[in-house]
Amino acid sequence: MNSSMEKRRAADTSEFQENLKILRQMDFFSALSIQALKVFAYLFNREMFKSGDYLFHQDDNDGIAFYILSGTAEVVRKDESGEFSLGKYGEGEFLGGLVLLGDMRRLFSLKAVTDMSCLVMTREKFIKAIEQFPELIPKVLETMVDRIRSWEERLLIDQDALCDSCRKKVGVSLV
Repeated sequence: MNSSMEKRRAADTSEFQENLKILRQMDFFSALSIQALKVFAYLFNREMFKSGDYLFHQDDNDGIAFYILSGTAEVVRKDESGEFSLGKYGEGEFLGGLVLLGDMRRLFSLKAVTDMSCLVMTREKFIKAIEQFPELIPKVLETMVDRIRSWEERLLIDQDALCDSCRKKVGVSLV
């Protein structure tokens, strides 16, 4: 075996170990068995994005979730009056978990503000892993329910900043 193949194998092993460590800390995956985590750690790809790149566009149905390893992204939405920012996300944020569970059209775009490095999971790979470990489905759904509840709870805590018509639209957790 030549040294370049050995180096590549060592890099793959190191990346797998890093992915596994990250997944153990992510709320979306942390409750899963070590066997399942190993499968997911293998299935995640690392991708780089340059400042100004779009990770996804409004109205896409791409089925891709992102975990930000480094850098900053901005959520933007376009309407008839132009493009406006809805917020920024950075290192340690997991975005797009819902798209892994089924078809879902994006309601906004995600744009790299700085150069970024991300772990990327496709819906197809996620579903193949779930097929291998069907016992994961309740755990994944429980995690998603908890994320939605937590999001709405934070929204209610910050309700003083909400406009009157926005307060009337709270209730995502009632769905």
